[in-house]
Amino acid sequence: MKLKLGTRRSLMATSQSQMIADAYTATTGAEIELVGITTFGDVTKAQLSQLGGTGVFVSALRDKLIEGEIDFAVHSLKDLPTTQDEQVTLAALPTRHDVRDALVGRAKFADLEPGARVGTGSPRRIAMLSALRADLVYVPIRGNADTRIGKVTSGELDAVVLAAAGLVRIGRDAEISQVFEVEEMLPAPGQGALAVECLSTRSDLVEFLSVLDDPRTRSAVTAERAVLSALEAGCSAPVGAHAVDDGHTLNLTAAVVSLDGRHAVRKSAAGSPSEAMELGRELAATMIAEGADRLMGEHSH
Repeated sequence: MKLKLGTRRSLMATSQSQMIADAYTATTGAEIELVGITTFGDVTKAQLSQLGGTGVFVSALRDKLIEGEIDFAVHSLKDLPTTQDEQVTLAALPTRHDVRDALVGRAKFADLEPGARVGTGSPRRIAMLSALRADLVYVPIRGNADTRIGKVTSGELDAVVLAAAGLVRIGRDAEISQVFEVEEMLPAPGQGALAVECLSTRSDLVEFLSVLDDPRTRSAVTAERAVLSALEAGCSAPVGAHAVDDGHTLNLTAAVVSLDGRHAVRKSAAGSPSEAMELGRELAATMIAEGADRLMGEHSH
């Protein structure tokens, strides 16, 4: 069996795609060839928030799936829009890695001087970091992990915040100054998880790819993404969510934070892993009832 795996060309994307390819080869013996694809999100210099968010990295890979140039694609799950495209199926959500955010900087977060410049491309990270330390300057940045870490090395920034799992995948985890516990900084929904996607019509492939699916990862990220999906309609404030399926119970925590970090609605719930979607939706409804959708205030204008 020979399959073509489409991937973005960045070091991060090819590293994680190769990792998944190796796992399939080890499990099934299939021969897998990586096919590099340049996406609009990779070439434009605009801020991600202006590009219509996360879908910019995904659509080019989906186009290649539909055109039949590749058999399947690997994405960082947090890059996938929460609205499901009927043409494609999430055939596998492999066992999730570290969900946490990590600081790469001149010092630990608490030891950075007041006014230190911290770079991140994520409104969620800016809001959560501001809640911890309002005395630092948060700078929106773009670019791959190498580029971002380079801004610290060059002295342009004092620190950057990136996903811990990504830094491990590209072998840069020795540079992590500190990992934020989920209690301090709730991760993005789906953070640390990878998604294996193929065309819905290729049932043989859907079945083949499902060998790497991890049911506990699937229920956890389903709940997290259900919160995000339910909030997205009426709330543009940053959302963090984290769920853990211990095999019996699914525990979910989510937060919506104002961009200045001063106000937050944070809630937890527990339920059956088989009802992950409902658990996420119900938690989001509770959060909206407590004013989560009003947290943008003057920042939305």
